[in-house]
Amino acid sequence: RETERDRDRERQRETETETETERRRKKAKIERERERERGRKRRGREKRERERERKRK
Repeated sequence: RETERDRDRERQRETETETETERRRKKAKIERERERERGRKRRGREKRERERERKRK
């Protein structure tokens, strides 16, 4: 009886850690996407600024 309960608890813990790692992985993926977007926007802005400089000359 006690061993069965222990087994259930162990299984519960395993699934919890699995979902936790999944959540962490998803968070990291979203963060990378955001960084890429930020970088793309910054590069676009730098490109526009260079164009403006060239037109001014």
